[in-house]
Amino acid sequence: MYMDEKIRGVNLGNWLVLEKWMEPENFAGTDAEDETWLARKLPREELERRLKKHRDTYITRKDFAYIKAKGMNTVRIPVPYFIFGDVEPFIGCIEYLDKAFEWAEEFGLKILIDLHTAPGGQNGYDNGGITGVCRWHKDPAYVRFVINVLMRLAYRYGGHDKLFGIEVLNEPISWSVYMTSPTRGKAADPAEVRNSGHVPFAFLTTFYKTVYWNLRKILPLDKAIVFHDGFRLHNWNCFFRRNEFRNVYLDAHIYLSAMENFTKIHDPLMYKAYLGMDKVRLKLASKSVPVLIGEWCINNSYAGDMPEKGLAPEEYKKEQAKRYRRVAKMELETWKNTEGWFYWNYKLFRDPKDYEREPWKESWDFRQCIKNRWLKL
Repeated sequence: MYMDEKIRGVNLGNWLVLEKWMEPENFAGTDAEDETWLARKLPREELERRLKKHRDTYITRKDFAYIKAKGMNTVRIPVPYFIFGDVEPFIGCIEYLDKAFEWAEEFGLKILIDLHTAPGGQNGYDNGGITGVCRWHKDPAYVRFVINVLMRLAYRYGGHDKLFGIEVLNEPISWSVYMTSPTRGKAADPAEVRNSGHVPFAFLTTFYKTVYWNLRKILPLDKAIVFHDGFRLHNWNCFFRRNEFRNVYLDAHIYLSAMENFTKIHDPLMYKAYLGMDKVRLKLASKSVPVLIGEWCINNSYAGDMPEKGLAPEEYKKEQAKRYRRVAKMELETWKNTEGWFYWNYKLFRDPKDYEREPWKESWDFRQCIKNRWLKL
């Protein structure tokens, strides 16, 4: 490893890449479900006004101070493919990433730049920029554009002391995840779905090799290159053994809430079994490449949807906290033998009172988990 300690970090999601479910207010007055359609539907001046207000205030210098004070050493920052402001109708945001590096320097934090979206979509989720559409990999021009963005980021930040590394692309989707995705078939414009489909493993390995050699010409060896597992954690051993890559990581995203989509049994034994399988998979993958957990959280139905059972409010809160801590302990134990982790997400709502309206979101918020003592680090 090129870091002296394991990664302990948080994601700064919903700052430079919007996700409607995290803060719906940004989408007010439109029926847009993702950032692409928000940019298409809002008048330019209104889009500029909203984004400036959001980007100026959602993450600030004070947040970096807080993150450092809570013992974190790294932040993972999702950025869009239009970060340099050269894709209409989107508005770039490179100046905010510049600010992030200034704050990281001041407070002694490392940054993992995560290219979170791609033109045409790489997974069909809103976090990929456009809901229900996944055809980035089908267009050679789109693929070249992504490589160009990554290289420009490498040139801009490769020499910065606080750059941990660059993550090539967030969550390029597998066949099984694509076929069971809740956003499949929900594109706003059916015409855009033509030629959509999962990102094949053969394509992904070729893309990763191309990107690695392009970035390694620019990035010093002490800067990491991170590859998402494409929801195929078990597939990568041969790939990394056959390629002479240096200072690379494999990123896996593991959510208990995703497991709950396949079972109605929400109890510690089920979570323990699920995490036990993941522990084995992480151990096997780590034999050929260092593995980190780029996204995880303690959100789960065992604690979040706990029936009241006649408990008084204070007793309910105590029992809920006990359940969250129990699950969090299991998760942290599972990640113990990886190279580290990033919690998703640092924040959702700005005002904690908003969680009274949607309490299920509170466990996604790192600040609230710390405040409520659900997450003990």
